[in-house]
Amino acid sequence: MALSGEIQPQIAEGIDRKALTTLRNRFMAINRSRLQRVLQALPARQYNVLQLIPLLFDVNHPLLPGYVARSTPHGLTGYVPEPNILHTAQALTRSFSYRRHPAGFSAEIQSLYLMGSGGTIAQSDQSDLDVWVCHAPQLSHGAVAELAAKCQLITDWAATQGCEAHFHLVNPASFSLGDRDNALSIEDCGSTQHYLLLDEFYRTAILLGGRHPLWWLVPDYEEKHYADFTRQLIDKRFIRSHESVDLGHMARIPAGEYVGAGLWQLFKGIESPYKSVLKLLLTEVYASEHPQVRCLSLDFKHAVYANQLDLDELDPYVMLYRRIERYLLARREPERLELVRRCLYIKADVRLSRRTGSLGWKRSLMEKLVREWHWDTRQLQQMDNRHLWRVGEVTRERQQLVSELTHSYRFLSQFGRSNGVINQVNSRDLSLLGRRLYAAFERKAGKVEVINPGITPDLSEPLLTLAQRSGAGADQTSWSLYRGTLSQPELDDHVPLKYTRHLVDLIAWAHRNGLVDAATRIAVHPGDSALSEFELNNLLAALRQHFPLPLPALTETALSRPSQPCQSLLLVNVGLDPLPVTSQKNLHLISSHTDALGYSGLRDNLILSIDQVTLNSWNELQVNRFEGEHACIQALCDYLNKAHEHQHRPDLRVACFCRNRSSAIAERVEQLFQDATRQLLAEPPSRFLLQVQNSFQILERRDGVIDITRLADRDRLMRYLGSARQHYSPLALDRFALQGQDTALMLRQSRAGEIQVFYRLLPDRQAEISVLDELGALWRTRQACRDEQTLLLPLLRFLHSIRLRRQVNQSLETSLREEPLSIHAIRPAADGLPLRLEAQKVPNRGIETDYYAVQAIAEPGDDQSLKVSIFCGQREFSELDHGADLFSAAARHIIHQRAGTEDYPCYITDLDLSAVDPTGGMQTVHYLRYRQRLEDALNAAMGIARN
Repeated sequence: MALSGEIQPQIAEGIDRKALTTLRNRFMAINRSRLQRVLQALPARQYNVLQLIPLLFDVNHPLLPGYVARSTPHGLTGYVPEPNILHTAQALTRSFSYRRHPAGFSAEIQSLYLMGSGGTIAQSDQSDLDVWVCHAPQLSHGAVAELAAKCQLITDWAATQGCEAHFHLVNPASFSLGDRDNALSIEDCGSTQHYLLLDEFYRTAILLGGRHPLWWLVPDYEEKHYADFTRQLIDKRFIRSHESVDLGHMARIPAGEYVGAGLWQLFKGIESPYKSVLKLLLTEVYASEHPQVRCLSLDFKHAVYANQLDLDELDPYVMLYRRIERYLLARREPERLELVRRCLYIKADVRLSRRTGSLGWKRSLMEKLVREWHWDTRQLQQMDNRHLWRVGEVTRERQQLVSELTHSYRFLSQFGRSNGVINQVNSRDLSLLGRRLYAAFERKAGKVEVINPGITPDLSEPLLTLAQRSGAGADQTSWSLYRGTLSQPELDDHVPLKYTRHLVDLIAWAHRNGLVDAATRIAVHPGDSALSEFELNNLLAALRQHFPLPLPALTETALSRPSQPCQSLLLVNVGLDPLPVTSQKNLHLISSHTDALGYSGLRDNLILSIDQVTLNSWNELQVNRFEGEHACIQALCDYLNKAHEHQHRPDLRVACFCRNRSSAIAERVEQLFQDATRQLLAEPPSRFLLQVQNSFQILERRDGVIDITRLADRDRLMRYLGSARQHYSPLALDRFALQGQDTALMLRQSRAGEIQVFYRLLPDRQAEISVLDELGALWRTRQACRDEQTLLLPLLRFLHSIRLRRQVNQSLETSLREEPLSIHAIRPAADGLPLRLEAQKVPNRGIETDYYAVQAIAEPGDDQSLKVSIFCGQREFSELDHGADLFSAAARHIIHQRAGTEDYPCYITDLDLSAVDPTGGMQTVHYLRYRQRLEDALNAAMGIARN
């Protein structure tokens, strides 16, 4: 039996035209009431905009907003403007005079609908006007383009009136089939949400003028037979076709739409969660009921047919809340339900703890709901003061919002896969969304947590206290941030807003979350640190300068790629004084050693810590700290490794505000990072030599990772430089490495495939000779120097012999190419000139002329040692003949061959290692080492023989 006033049309029994008229009147009455609620909430200028919109589409007057051309589609079906609307139009242009359309005129605009939150409890001062413009299906592409231009002009005019209006063109014939090209609403993320969008339209749309929806006249129990029911309504002339617009039915929602709609809401919810939670929960409700889902629009229509016309209960957001409430109560999830209630209260924006500021109907409706929720005055005050929420409240709310968003993501993923509706498009969207959620909310070491995703508009504090606190251990200090200005004794009585082990972690968190702005005053209790208010203010200014808020919007392009560092700020010696003794005595060291990594004669390392603050392409702010004597090298390697891994060099800035030499330290670090980056990230990369105090570090890129070789002193460095290499690798020197030493001059001359000889004259008729071979290995020796002209002849003869031997194992073309060789004299600083190199000519004579040849041949022995034979002229001395007396026998022979009694060294002029190195791949430094060992043994034997 039908309830009082309930209408239940049945095609089989015949439809009562009077009943259809009653139904239409019920819907129109609700429509008028909702429109009145919209108008009541609008300021005067926005009120005028909404009132004029139907008129602007009905007429095509050149002096009214929206005029494009005489041919632009216009005319709104059945529209007759009221006098007050004509008066408003004439206020815009006095020459406007309204004329009815002539008989036979065919209106090209079928209807205008306002959809969304207008006229609902969720309408606010920030709500925009979302208008659907349903036009005649037969319009040409050119006419539709003109109509779109008209919409844009009206949008632009509305903006001048302080009103945000959006118009969306709808072709009813194609839309009813699910075919559309444009996004109909900013709430819509694409054509995959046709039915969910239509559901929202049917339960929120307000008819501004033109035809009413045909859907109104189809009872909810006939939704599955929508096409047949509507055809009979028209064919049997129960209704006239030109009185309604057909946008389709709500009989079935494809499973894939829940995934698409949920994804879109999640994307928006990350930055504005309160606006998305309600719609996300509704999507979850629908999906959980699939495929037997009964959408809210059908509930709305059923209520009208049942004559349940309470406007408050038919409010689209109240209906949405009621459905979610039933769902969560059935699931016994009270915390989620409380979050939904808070979201609805915030959406309504009525502030019940105050007595002014909201519409009467909204206030009374919200009061009714709040009584049902059993909220007390304290909770209402807390909600109404949300703009004053501080860190504690925001953090607790964030936890629930993040939990809800994460739950929705997992629910959508599972639903989509279990129903087989994860296609290539939304699979990609799911991946992007997962990355966006990860970037926004995932905790990881060093990442600065964002606690305010649209919860409160402002977290800034006028007064804060920053204090270093001591823990149980000697090194267990931490930094805490408190609200207000507190003295040292008061700290124990207050709970900090946040505490961290390191200072930069804390101030980066305060900056990223907006607790500190330019107006914030901070009291500092530095504890054992050297932090001053001057340094703290400059640190905060540096963060504001390099990471200004709000951060740029995160793009889909950025999310589609792995995150990579974009900006890096290095903060050096935060809260540390690199020269505490001089600070205490108020002294300043004066020294020519100004390098921050080897300062003064004591070669102090002034770089004690580096805090690296990095913003990546996913808008994640990361803080990494490096401390101790290797802080600079560790930070450098971390920077280089990430830059090489991502094939992207982040924008680098360095700042230092410590008490001593801050500018020089910052400049030194920035230069070092720039120089090292230029060398180690080049293709091919160079090695990079850096001196820290009296030790040395060699940075080298191996398999994409920066490898460090640490050398404790100069002797170990020289052994490293003399070691053989498999291939040539340039060695670049940091600008302060080996400063003022001839080794630095020589190393900077290294060239692939070139042998370079350097000599330096020493006192007491001595000379130091160095050779950089073709692969950059450095060999050095000292020898007696009779004169500068003949000093290098023995070495040059030996190198000439090595070259001739190598040519045997080379192709003819290669052997004809002269192996480059150069000579430099090292001149000491004198007469105002610095230590320097002077290029010398390679002598043309004396190398290949007749001389007493001493040749050595080395072969592998049975015990893996080398067996040596020495040829003095044409005389052979071998271990087979002389055994352990080999060098003694050769030495006596050489002494006997000398005409005079002058004592001078013997030099090996040729060395054959072909038995050891049959391919000729050994580098020159190998030959020089073997030669040195043989010469040392031979000259030692000669010294014994003379005595």
